[in-house]
Amino acid sequence: MNELTGPFGEISQAELAKSNFATLITTEGDIKINLFNQTAPNTVANFVVLAKKDFYDGVLFHRVISDFMIQTGDPLSKDDDPTNDGTGGPGYIFDDEISEDSPKLIKGIVAMANSGMESDGKGTNGSQFFVVTKDAVPWLDGKHTPFGSVVAGLDVVEKIGQTKTIDPKGGNDRPINDIIIKDIIISES
Repeated sequence: MNELTGPFGEISQAELAKSNFATLITTEGDIKINLFNQTAPNTVANFVVLAKKDFYDGVLFHRVISDFMIQTGDPLSKDDDPTNDGTGGPGYIFDDEISEDSPKLIKGIVAMANSGMESDGKGTNGSQFFVVTKDAVPWLDGKHTPFGSVVAGLDVVEKIGQTKTIDPKGGNDRPINDIIIKDIIISES
């Protein structure tokens, strides 16, 4: 099989094999992620294809919960309606890639956010993802596909995680000041 296909389109196995890292260029600094293209190939393929289409350029970190996680990847966060942040995606969903061998959700792990379209959230991956900022979140293990680990810029992740927030829906998890992904660079090393 030379191509990996899914609702995201297709990517060659060779290109996926070279997609080892993603660098998120944000307004707060750069975050480099080691992508788990061996253990979560469909999830990484989805992320890489979207990144190369500039899908993530301009999206906000729309959900920040101190000592827990920072979440991004919603294209609706680019519009002028903050009340719809967290509800958007690429127009499709795909299955989880979770097994007994999946990494635990600890600080620095990057995982897919569930869309909530199904009651249990399983198989509702799209474009939104989060980075864990807490030492461990065992109650989420086995519920979200881990597809990367921060290898540089954990200080940036922690800085974002301590951002002052105020949520227009009545909660308190949207940053007061916009934190934006300006670009994502996919690389072999």
